Amino acid sequence: MRLMPLLTAIIVSAVLYALVFERDALLAFAQAEPREADSAAEEDTLNPVSVVALTSTAETVDNAVVLRGRTEAARQVLVASETMGQVVSEPIRKGTFVNAGDLLCELDPGTRMAQLAEANARYTEAQGGTPQAQATVAEATARVREAEINLNVAQSLSQDGFASETRRISAEAALEAANAALQRASSGIVSAEAGIESAQAAVLAAEREIERLKINAPFSGLLESDTAELGTLMQPGSPCATVIQLDPIKLVGFVPEANVAQISVGSAAGARLITGEQITGEVTFLSRSADEQTRTFRVEVRVPNPDLTIRDGQTAEILIQSEGRSAHLLPASSLTLDNDGTIGIRAVDSANIARFMPVTVLRDTIDGIWVTGLPPQVDVIIVGQEYVIDGVLVAPTYQEAEG
Repeated sequence: MRLMPLLTAIIVSAVLYALVFERDALLAFAQAEPREADSAAEEDTLNPVSVVALTSTAETVDNAVVLRGRTEAARQVLVASETMGQVVSEPIRKGTFVNAGDLLCELDPGTRMAQLAEANARYTEAQGGTPQAQATVAEATARVREAEINLNVAQSLSQDGFASETRRISAEAALEAANAALQRASSGIVSAEAGIESAQAAVLAAEREIERLKINAPFSGLLESDTAELGTLMQPGSPCATVIQLDPIKLVGFVPEANVAQISVGSAAGARLITGEQITGEVTFLSRSADEQTRTFRVEVRVPNPDLTIRDGQTAEILIQSEGRSAHLLPASSLTLDNDGTIGIRAVDSANIARFMPVTVLRDTIDGIWVTGLPPQVDVIIVGQEYVIDGVLVAPTYQEAEG
């Protein structure tokens, strides 16, 4: 039992000896392990991470605004009757191609030809009244001149005392009567001219009414409906047929306000129909006013359609060419995300330090992805970018860009 106190005394004595007489050696021993750990950390910091990088140079690439839209006939008109009558022409079936001016519907003239003959007779009669009115005016003019001469003579004789005052007054009254007759004759000419114009207007109205009996195609196109059936009683506004023009045809889309500045009238455009057919044309209209509900702008593209294979109302994906932009073509695998979820790439700076750079994806192609937002030339890490963060020293191995 006395052995334990003895051992305790020996251990305490050894510790006191070390603390007093071997203090420096003890501290050196205690600090040896932390110093080794710091050295290891510094060595890790100075040890670069191997990555594969690609030197990319920006290129100017064509840009395009992509829209969802539809095809639309260049023109579509419901041809209607302007007068009343019964259809006397055989119907033309829908799907038939008609040229501008072709007869679509013809109406029974009824008594319209008789009305035209009557209007012509009245016009001829009105023209015959003009010479008589002119002769009356000439006669009235002559009487005025005669009355003026008589008045002058009466006034001269009255002044010299050779004629009575009564004669002068009678001459003045005769002149006034002649002037009144002249005014009535002139009014007769005006009435005759008005009668001529009225009769002429009646003739033109009768001729126009007869012209309305034939309803013609306003432009070349396809009949979208049958023309009015034989025997149909037409009223003003009754439909005869619907004609649509498909050559050229329009592509109609709606541009978001964020992209409207990239489009201008005359820009080249293309489209892929839902059938897979690809067509090309040019922008002919860009609205200046946005839709109140969607805040988008209507755009129209004119496309030739000589064989009429493109139909009205087909769904289309429209691509409108816009001004070229400077962009980099990079492998899709080079894209990464930062801690905030921003898409970008890891680049190598001049000191071989990894840096994150955000990008905007412009277009995805079979050869890679076109991105913008980078300097004109940049060293992009294409292998190992997921294992480094900003500020990490890297040892890049450069890969040559494919020609």
